[in-house]
Amino acid sequence: MDQSLQNLLDKEQQQLNTALTSYISELDMPNRLRESVLYSIQAGGKRLRPLLMKLTCQGLGGDPQKVYPAAVALEMIHTYSLIHDDLPSMDDDMYRRGQLTNHKKYDEATAILAGDGLLTNSFHVITTTDLYTDQEKVNIVAKLSKASGLEGMVAGQYLDMEAENQTISISKLERIHHLKTGRLISFAVEIGGLLAGVSSERMEILKNYGDYLGIIFQIQDDILDIEGDQTLIGKRVGSDIDNEKSTYPSILGLEGAKQYKTKYVNEAVRCLKEVGLANTDLALISHYLSERNQ
Repeated sequence: MDQSLQNLLDKEQQQLNTALTSYISELDMPNRLRESVLYSIQAGGKRLRPLLMKLTCQGLGGDPQKVYPAAVALEMIHTYSLIHDDLPSMDDDMYRRGQLTNHKKYDEATAILAGDGLLTNSFHVITTTDLYTDQEKVNIVAKLSKASGLEGMVAGQYLDMEAENQTISISKLERIHHLKTGRLISFAVEIGGLLAGVSSERMEILKNYGDYLGIIFQIQDDILDIEGDQTLIGKRVGSDIDNEKSTYPSILGLEGAKQYKTKYVNEAVRCLKEVGLANTDLALISHYLSERNQ
């Protein structure tokens, strides 16, 4: 990975971790529930979505510090989704990021409530900040609830489970991951643009860029499930095959999936050129998502 991008990731992780921990630590809740929430919040994670939001806003001339309430809310929702994805009723995973999943560390009921709390309080972060105007708060909440709800991530997770033990088309697989993964990534880029005050035309291009990043991210996830290093990715390799899940490699073959991924990397870079961001760190992220090993 480019060292400057690694430095950016490390810096953003530290800042987001501090902001997340500070917010959750100040909430009045039962101690064990707080421990469960912090356990997953502090489990690591690349914090790519907040970084995308910040770099988009900054690259388009906005104030990068203004993204933090929306970025914290986004990461809370992302963490809730991971807690729930790991549950026995979903993917039934034992490890996440190299440590026991939340329901294995605590218990299933506590994990469910921790996820519920993160989802609900994410909107509190946005609506109570002094950094946004009332209209910005309404716009951000509307976009985040759609991206994470029944027309976004939740729908994608449902379709993903429904597709297990089935052979599906590449177009249906793309729809699943556009909803499950792409919507929140696209939200991050879109809010970066919104807070920078970009035009509606450029906003559409940014949304397309986010959608392409979501596909790149998922294809690489599928590839790592086949040839990844378990010690690096922090979870068991081969779970997609064991669960008979449709993936890009299962439909296109491993080499075909890699070629498909390259096509979307090129599309993402094209979008950045169209909005004048080709020579920014956002271009490095497109390649990083394609080449990451964890």
